[in-house]
Amino acid sequence: MAEPWTLPTGFGELDVLAVGTVLLLEALSGLSLNGLTILSFCKIPTLWTPGHLLVLSLALADSGISLNALVAAMSSLRRHWPYGSDGCQAHGFQGFMVALASICTCAAIAWERYHHHCTRSKLVWSSASILVLFIWLSSAFWAALPILGWGHYDYEPLRTCCTLDYTTGDRNFTSFLFTMAFFNFLLPLFITVISYWLMEQKLKKNGLLKMNTTLPVRTLLLGWGPYALLYLYAAAADVRSIPPRLQMMPALMAKAVPIVNACHYALGNQVIRRGLWQCLSGQRSKTPPSVWDQTQ
Repeated sequence: MAEPWTLPTGFGELDVLAVGTVLLLEALSGLSLNGLTILSFCKIPTLWTPGHLLVLSLALADSGISLNALVAAMSSLRRHWPYGSDGCQAHGFQGFMVALASICTCAAIAWERYHHHCTRSKLVWSSASILVLFIWLSSAFWAALPILGWGHYDYEPLRTCCTLDYTTGDRNFTSFLFTMAFFNFLLPLFITVISYWLMEQKLKKNGLLKMNTTLPVRTLLLGWGPYALLYLYAAAADVRSIPPRLQMMPALMAKAVPIVNACHYALGNQVIRRGLWQCLSGQRSKTPPSVWDQTQ
């Protein structure tokens, strides 16, 4: 007979219910918003441009984050992880891969927007396809390394979802952390900051700045920064000194990123917003595709 599951140290019944509820709301909101974006791309041919392919890739990555959150939410509401050790490894791999793909795609969109608005050099299909393929293959590569032995996936403190194990703080974890963080967080963050800064300086001079150039950077910092700080602290000190409830906060904040991204990159884009309206209303646009592409 299986032993009854007990709450991890530092958590109460209300904590488990709260975490599960927040994760469920984030998952359903992220899936709904990004699902609409993906559906509009499938239904509206006028959205099929190289630049919008990056937005579609971001919506797919963020949908993966929301699916990961949905699994964690169901486990939290059931009060235990029901999928075993292999399921934990799969959950950690899937969540890590789509998170890296989301971060890197945001950097790619920032780079594309800078060239589109400031250098007037348009992204072509071949370049966009290669860029998207590289992002996903690179993300899968880095996410597979913990399964192969460099790094390790394990349960979050609540033990109802899985992520990169940061509790050991050994040389294996530290070497993987700093290498991975440089290529998949610091470098994309640098590209995003520089691209939007240069775009802001260029468009402000011409009085053409009509977009929020700071929200993407704030989203990266607030959404993924807490994870980065937690991992950095774990590499330098004993992470057990941080209360378990506080250790769960980065996961909850990161799972909200798909909602913000969908509102900014899809609902905040006039072209894609028109496509969403067409998809929901069944109306056809009278605007030629070439004009739509110019308003991106």
